[in-house]
Amino acid sequence: MKRPNLARPNDLVPADRKGLGLAISGRSLTTFLVISTLLIAACAPRAPLRPLTPPAEVRALWVVRHTLNHPDSVRVMVRRAEAAGFNTLIVQVRGRGDAFYDGRWEPKPASLHDGKFDPLALVIREAHRRGISVHAWLNTHLVANADTLPSQSTHVVHARPEILAVPRPLARELYNMEPRDPRFVEALAEYARQNRDHVEGLYTIPAAPEVKEHLYSIWMDVLENYDVDGMHFDYVRFPAPEYDYSRPALERFRRWLTPQLTDSLAGHFAQLEADDPLVYADSFPEAWDRFRREQITDVVERIYHGVKRRRPDVTVSAAVFANAEDAFANRYQDWRNWLRLGILDVACPMAYTPETEVFRAQITGAVAAGGAARVWAGIGAFRNTIEGTLEKIEVARELGTRGFILFSYDFAARSRVEDADSSYLARIGERAFRRP
Repeated sequence: MKRPNLARPNDLVPADRKGLGLAISGRSLTTFLVISTLLIAACAPRAPLRPLTPPAEVRALWVVRHTLNHPDSVRVMVRRAEAAGFNTLIVQVRGRGDAFYDGRWEPKPASLHDGKFDPLALVIREAHRRGISVHAWLNTHLVANADTLPSQSTHVVHARPEILAVPRPLARELYNMEPRDPRFVEALAEYARQNRDHVEGLYTIPAAPEVKEHLYSIWMDVLENYDVDGMHFDYVRFPAPEYDYSRPALERFRRWLTPQLTDSLAGHFAQLEADDPLVYADSFPEAWDRFRREQITDVVERIYHGVKRRRPDVTVSAAVFANAEDAFANRYQDWRNWLRLGILDVACPMAYTPETEVFRAQITGAVAAGGAARVWAGIGAFRNTIEGTLEKIEVARELGTRGFILFSYDFAARSRVEDADSSYLARIGERAFRRP
């Protein structure tokens, strides 16, 4: 559950008594003693937040943010997960640059039942009393859907459009455009709409220091204020190879690259850049790819160490592209190296294929990269029959993975089983977790 907020002393003292008086009435003395007791209790050391003991087999559900909009749907979700035999919930508390919790840095979504409602706190309270672990799932760079932009003026899309990633086809058009010009964001949204087969929406700039700092602050805010058992990256990548050609990214690449060039070559390209801001990225494609890959790894590494300094028992995991070569070459998501470097506890390959042998190959590759104990196999329930999902659970067990995650609770709870008065979720539980 959430740590209590501590009031400042002046917040507790009546407005007409904030100065210390020489004479104290009996009623005032009583008030003073009560306040003193509260302050002493508030200043006493709080019990450290400790994760639940990790289960021998992680049986997890990705829970999409829409289920967190109302207290009733949260309670039902936890009850159904427990009834089906799942022991871990990965709940999406940052979906599109928003906060499904009481956060310092981003607005709550307009979809919440009540602005005072704290979905994450309720999930933790309901789940922990049933022995179910809770991991906070935070989308990293994806901050808005293209079809419906956020309504809040404080949302990053409106408050900081200058830190939005730009695709190459728009790079020259937007390079000198003022980001607060409404045409800037609309151009990015329209590009995403026209390329929705591989671009999910608007992303932030991975190379921007202020983006990295913002992400770090969000993670530490959740970590320090909620009794989570784990923290989970998603969209910790570029959307596609044609990103990010924003002005800040191009300028940072030039500063990163120039020290590696001879003086004469650096001077030559400085002259060319005046007419073509993309000249460095186009002329040094391998370095450009390496630079982009480093930006993603940098944020993972910094956040990982920040988590471990504060709460070393909290698990840091990431949903990653199951095709590791595609992740590396086209999304600049070098998750195999994150495992090798020890800056990720668990990789969760999103092996959503309905083909069991493709699933086996992808999870085998993840096990080879990081060891079976550091892999939770991601299964796309929405693309599989019940039999297909059960097959993949058995493959994950055969390969020795620490567990598996179904995407998603929301699909599995809604989907009814033919000729049966039960849900997909319940049927998986009955058949995958039944005890002898």
